[in-house]
Amino acid sequence: MKELPQSILFCCDHNSVRSPMAEGITKKLYGTEAYIQSAGVKSDLDIDGFAVAVCQEIDVELSRHRSRSFDEMEDWGDDLSSFDLVVALSPASQRRAQELARHSHLEVEYWPILDPTGLGESREARLVSYRQARDQIRDRLVDRWGEGAG
Repeated sequence: MKELPQSILFCCDHNSVRSPMAEGITKKLYGTEAYIQSAGVKSDLDIDGFAVAVCQEIDVELSRHRSRSFDEMEDWGDDLSSFDLVVALSPASQRRAQELARHSHLEVEYWPILDPTGLGESREARLVSYRQARDQIRDRLVDRWGEGAG
């Protein structure tokens, strides 16, 4: 098990499902031990209601999350190089993070997390897909940095 980095950025395509879930779950598990943020390649979607619902089931509050892109992040003064680790949860975000990090010694990791959007016909079937993605993220975090306090 590795030591938790001082700062981690989670990223995915829209910052509306996987990366906000990762941000929220990481904050719940490890509290203020690290600076945790998330971003997307684009920020064209609001936080996904199914993501909010399945995270509420494990006491992670996402309803106040505001989606933001890499570009907006830089506009707001959060420089990518100030993070110790970037965890990309989608191939597109991995490419974008590597492109942005090419001039720094930033570590970019890829975690292949299921994209639950559009999976399942019924509400219940969709929730099952979102729970799978949530649990994949939680399992990766625990495997990597332990149970934490959450």
